[in-house]
Amino acid sequence: RTQDGGTEVVAAKAGKGSATLSMAYAGALFADACLRAKNGEANIVECTYVESKITDAPFFASKVTLGRDGVDTIHGLGSLTA
Repeated sequence: RTQDGGTEVVAAKAGKGSATLSMAYAGALFADACLRAKNGEANIVECTYVESKITDAPFFASKVTLGRDGVDTIHGLGSLTA
């Protein structure tokens, strides 16, 4: 839901405002997740833009598991349907 938060805000404002607050909130949630992982909390999964071999693109937005030293695991795409 965080990913589409900006779109929801703009739709709710009927196109008469921006989604800056939603982007700031998403950034705050991600920063909080990074700090929790840095402090040793386990199993923190977030989406982020990382160097990846999942696609032909050198970088890709993926789910990752965060750890004390940053990204511990880059998760695959999972099941896809047409």
